[in-house]
Order: sequence, then C-alpha cells, then structure tokens
Amino acid sequence: MKPLLQLVPDDEGFAPDLHRALRQRPRTISPKYFYDEAGSALFERICELPEYYPTRTELALLQRHAPEMATLIGPGAQLVEYGAGALRKVRLLLAHLNAPHSFVPVDISGPHLLGACRTLQAEFPALALQPVIADFTRPHDLPARPALGRRIGFFPGSSIGNFAPEQALDFLRMAAQQLRGGALLIGVDLIKEPALLHAAYNDAAGVTAAFNLNILARARQELDAQIDPEGFAHSAFYNAPLQRIEMHLQSRRRQQLRLEHRVYEFEAGETLHTENSYKFSIEGFQALASKAGFKAATVWTDERDWFSLHWLQAPD
Repeated sequence: MKPLLQLVPDDEGFAPDLHRALRQRPRTISPKYFYDEAGSALFERICELPEYYPTRTELALLQRHAPEMATLIGPGAQLVEYGAGALRKVRLLLAHLNAPHSFVPVDISGPHLLGACRTLQAEFPALALQPVIADFTRPHDLPARPALGRRIGFFPGSSIGNFAPEQALDFLRMAAQQLRGGALLIGVDLIKEPALLHAAYNDAAGVTAAFNLNILARARQELDAQIDPEGFAHSAFYNAPLQRIEMHLQSRRRQQLRLEHRVYEFEAGETLHTENSYKFSIEGFQALASKAGFKAATVWTDERDWFSLHWLQAPD
C-alpha cells in the first residue's frame, strides 16, 4: 500500500487561506480545514450522535441496497472514494463487489487516511489499496484505470452540500471527467423541517461546537496564531431562503487575532463563516448533475425522504 502524495502549491494551504479569509468581508474559509487529525476524529464522533441523522440514514440505505449497487458497479471496477475519511461506509459496498480491481480513497488528512487504510486492509487482505493524499476539491491525479473494469466514484455523506452551487458544479464536472465511462454514487441530504436540521448541527453534547472551534485550535498549534480560545462561540442555523445550514465562529467581544505578524480586528458578534451544508430536492440535484455532464439514473431514499443516494452515469 504505497500512497500517492500530492502537495498543494506554496501559495495555497492553511496559512495563506486563513489570511485571505480574515482580510475579506464577509469572512469565510473552506471547511476542508476542519479535517486535521483531531478534526477528523471529532467528525467521526459527530456521526455517532443521536441528533445527527445523515450518517445512520445513509448507512441504512447502503445496507439495504448494497447488492443492487454492486451489480450496477460491475466486475473488475476501480472504486474511487472522494473525501474518504474513516472508510466506514465503503465497507458495505466492498463486501458485495465482484472481484474489484482496486480501491482508491482520496483525502486531505494523510495520517487519518493511512490509519483507516491499514484497518481496512486487515479486513480485506486481497483488496488492492491505492490511497491518494490530496485535496479532492482541486485537480488531482489518480492511479491508472483498469484495463477492463470501469472507474466508479463514491462520494457519501452529502459532502456535496459543503460546496457553494458553482463549486458543486465545478466538482461534479471534474468527477464526470475522471469517471468517464463509469458512474458516481453520491449521497445527498434532502430538504426537511428546520428543527431537525438545527438539532443536527447543535448537538446537546457540544461535539459539533468543538469540531467548529477546532479550526482555531489548529491555527494556534500549526501557525502559532494568537487567538483567545474562549473568544469565539459556535453558531449554526438554517438559512431557509438559501436552503442551507450555515456554521460560523462568532466573536464574543471586540478582540484581535494575530497571525504571522498581522493583526485582524473582530467586533463583537462578527463571524468567520466556516461551513455551508446545502440541502436539495431530488429534482434539483439531478438538474445540477445533468448540467455537469452526468446522466441521472437510479435514486434510493429512506421512508421519510430525509436522505438520498444517486447513481449518476458518466458518459464516455
């Protein structure tokens, strides 16, 4: 198991992106910076929370329909998982695949990914594992395609909702090119009652708050940023007109944040916008996928229509 490591250019990365976020108005930063080793572990805890319905609902769909999905994937496939994380959900697919060519998990958090790969390899010793440590939201290389089987993408968790609409379209276009001749199996969270959404992102145990605040902890540890750890609070709410959950770090008072000899002022109540989680209708998401070059096909949903899994064909 030899990982393919793809470094970001010098003008990209956490420090330059954080400077850009702090200079602009409104202040916003990519949620990919949640996922250092500590953040990845916190997200796995979020997935176990009683309020957080997406993980258990999607897992139930995969458990119920994995044999059908495996038939669609076909024999000898190369399975590529974007934003692979702990590799929990893909196990349900791998258990039903017919002689897969290889599994290619792509994730930005190298230590977390490689640890998950070692565990997965012990469970599937015959599986060819080819991890790629890269930012999957940007152009990246993949191992060579199989000679006979197709390349199939797997993007669970409704992570597509973290992208702004134009970014979601860009990602889907990139995936359609990488997967041409194959398909993408993607999880999509559906529009539902605001109270359910609010509870999912404001859990009673405070794990989501710790996950959000971990960006600041990471800035202190990795970049030696001077930030009062008690100076910001977790804020998450449903923006109904835009059909998205927004997560922010809200300044509790007027204060300064110092980063690499630069000082940034925060007024009381001012925020750093850390994540969006867009919710979709089935028809709305299929229209977006079609615009990106996919052909919408099978859709699986739970009995309450809270979550969906889409099979999108990528024409050759």
